[in-house]
Amino acid sequence: MKFGGMVATKIDDWEIFPYLESLGYDSGWVPDSQMIWSDCYATLSLAAWHTSRMRLGTGVAIAGTRLAPVTAHSIATINKIAPGRVFLGIGTGHTAMRIMGHDPVSPSYFREYLRVVRGLLNGDEVEYTLNGETKPIRFGDRELGCIDVEHPVPIYVAANGPRALAAAGAYGDGRIAAGNEPISVFQRNLGRIDKGAAAAKRKISKKFHTSVMTFSCVLEPGEKLSSDRVIEEIGAQVVASLHFWYEIYRQRGNDEFISNLVRGVWEDYKRYVEREMPAQRRHQLIHEGHCAFLPASERHFVTAEMISVVGGLVGEANEIISRIKQLEKTGLKEIVLLPPRGVMRHNFKEFSERIISQL
Repeated sequence: MKFGGMVATKIDDWEIFPYLESLGYDSGWVPDSQMIWSDCYATLSLAAWHTSRMRLGTGVAIAGTRLAPVTAHSIATINKIAPGRVFLGIGTGHTAMRIMGHDPVSPSYFREYLRVVRGLLNGDEVEYTLNGETKPIRFGDRELGCIDVEHPVPIYVAANGPRALAAAGAYGDGRIAAGNEPISVFQRNLGRIDKGAAAAKRKISKKFHTSVMTFSCVLEPGEKLSSDRVIEEIGAQVVASLHFWYEIYRQRGNDEFISNLVRGVWEDYKRYVEREMPAQRRHQLIHEGHCAFLPASERHFVTAEMISVVGGLVGEANEIISRIKQLEKTGLKEIVLLPPRGVMRHNFKEFSERIISQL
């Protein structure tokens, strides 16, 4: 099992990446969320310059906010600094799009986007459509050495729905999931990736990378999930799930997907959003603190039941280690942790010392 660290992007704190490398993490992931955090590629350039071993990439780049050739160019530029250590995580845009009041891009748009990026990163000429016009494009003046597409840049697709999973099979070198999926769901999704590859006349390699973005808190013996320390370590991630659920509820028009175990918390949260956040500004307000800090007004939504339902690697050290070994047996290859900014160094260090070192 490999382990990665994902951080809420803050360019003047690029030192977190060499810190992760010193702790033994295999990868550093830099999110792309233009309305709340620093630019991911500017931050990646500093991370690439100041590390020597760990893999680095976007976690994840957003298809709806940059043209496909721009994304390919940006990650190929980072690959020039850290050749062979760079990957492109790419998704449809949960927070980055919704915080502007727009839904993520459609599955068909996303698939075409991946096709263009994949071809350009392979060094190929591709057909590219912009504003209704289709033209052949390719990276030019390669002799100048301004970018690197000679060293492969793996594409890790953030995918949960069936069409995005099929696109991951067609054009991806790996997949990153959000949250810990039940084993049956994880295996079903791998099957959908395989089918997508077969439909594209492609065979999935045994090297196909499977990763999950999650969070962790190592409990002390007898420590309760409701303790202040636990809430500080994972509360931002728990309420980020509520933010996401509300967006899905808004999009679908129903909340049948909510677990009965947290129905009371969910109903309280809906009332809070609709009372405190004006409809015309709700898209700006609902993602406050997104995975980076816990708004004081939302702390009471972090209950033991919510922590259990949202998941994450929360438990005593032996329980977390057992869970990781089980996940590895199902085919998961990398766990990527995203802790809140205020506790991230401690969180990463504790996980390294108490979990990674025992595996």
